[in-house]
Amino acid sequence: MPKPLNRPCSQYSHDALALLGQLIREGRLSKALTTSDLAVRAGISRALLQRIERGDPGCTIGAVFETAAICGVPLFESDERSLAAHLARHSEKLALLPKSVRTSKKGVKDDF
Repeated sequence: MPKPLNRPCSQYSHDALALLGQLIREGRLSKALTTSDLAVRAGISRALLQRIERGDPGCTIGAVFETAAICGVPLFESDERSLAAHLARHSEKLALLPKSVRTSKKGVKDDF
């Protein structure tokens, strides 16, 4: 089946991608990395990095996560205190996120 040329994407998803791209760009600049340097470290092209920073929904999630990790952008927080500190630092930018974040009440059963 051929890949669709124009995939529908909600406004919420576009806004979240733009926010993540902005956080990656700020992380890159705070580490004094050029787009070329970061692209080489992430193993991607400079054009793909620029698309990630613009919030393009066509970028692969692996490339986005790798660039975020290199730039020091936290993707998932397991500790509520560190999540609260992160939210306080980026409160105006993170206004796009849901107002309530629920933690899982069930523990992970990993004793196979």
